[in-house]
Amino acid sequence: MEYKLTVVVREDLGLSKGKVAAQVGHASVACALKAKKGKRTWFRAWMDEGQRKVVLRVEGRDALLALEQEGRAVGLTTALITDAGLTEVPPGTQTCVGIGPGPEATVDRVTGELRLL
Repeated sequence: MEYKLTVVVREDLGLSKGKVAAQVGHASVACALKAKKGKRTWFRAWMDEGQRKVVLRVEGRDALLALEQEGRAVGLTTALITDAGLTEVPPGTQTCVGIGPGPEATVDRVTGELRLL
């Protein structure tokens, strides 16, 4: 596979498995919809290959924001997810960021050194 989408989740929040799953879902859908509009060729290739997604972890908010900025800087679609605060975290908490879908080599330039969740 040549295309993928990564979702990077903050470890410091101690989110439950269900909350993590919901946040990853939000990031995946948001990135896919943005890419469908703005990166049509990459989106179509990613869809045709089976929509590969990889979920990774990062220590905290500053690292999360840096990854989002770096993803945008190299031309990737990004979606920073901010929680409404109805369950486990305060309103406005940035929980994860989606990066891609895009060419694997480009995505790996941003997230390739991170550990799997």
